[in-house]
Amino acid sequence: MTKENIKPIVKSRNEPFVDRVATRICQEVPSAHNPYIAESCQYHGYDALELAKKRSFSDVIFLLQAGELPSEQASQLFETLLVLLCNPGPRHPATRAAMNAGVGKTNPAHILPISQSVMSGEHLGGGEVSACMTFLRKHRKNVPAEIAHELIAESERPEAGDWHIAPGFGSRFGDIDIIPERNAALLMTLPGKGLALDWANEFVKPLHEHNTGWLITGLAAAVFLDLGFHPRAGAGLFQIASSPGLLAHGLELANKPRTAMPFPDDEHYFYEPKNSEQ
Repeated sequence: MTKENIKPIVKSRNEPFVDRVATRICQEVPSAHNPYIAESCQYHGYDALELAKKRSFSDVIFLLQAGELPSEQASQLFETLLVLLCNPGPRHPATRAAMNAGVGKTNPAHILPISQSVMSGEHLGGGEVSACMTFLRKHRKNVPAEIAHELIAESERPEAGDWHIAPGFGSRFGDIDIIPERNAALLMTLPGKGLALDWANEFVKPLHEHNTGWLITGLAAAVFLDLGFHPRAGAGLFQIASSPGLLAHGLELANKPRTAMPFPDDEHYFYEPKNSEQ
């Protein structure tokens, strides 16, 4: 018998599909004259027009994720964090992707998706945020300084590149990242902060002795936990927060010539064989 004559065994899982899509998030009331058009829309029971009149964009983002509107303190904490995250800056790989897409004459509608594909990653991206939220939840009942010292003892600082003690915490360009440290100091003064931010702030203190500290992903993770979000939501929320800056940097270069971005000369290109001894 040849491979061509072998047929795969197909088994039915007997999983019936539902007849209609169900959601608790959004209720659309169909129009009387055309049922395919919505007459009104509610998010978790709140009329969309009323929300537009009385609530901020950040409050509605919170509502869509949490199912309820934030308290005044939670609203302030979330709004402050979103402002701090809204522009990753030109050193961030996702911003560089947006800038390269813009100057490369990419369709402007594609700039944000291209940059967000980078922002979703495990390095300073949404993937690291979710991983950090899981890390903080796992160790929340432990003494933060003890966990820090254990991780430092178990990990060896690499000869090149940055040292990440744990997701969301480490060095940036070989040093403590100043901006997340300052952002953390601001967030620690807000009445809406909670146990996750307090724990992480104590965890960071022993790291400073080793020239490491907060990363922006760790800061986002701690606040998201204090706001009650699940780790699976962390990556997407981080991407939403970074979108304004990514889009702005990409569009800034969209009408400029390709020469507006540096092009490395031949001296900066080299080939390194996988097995250098051969």
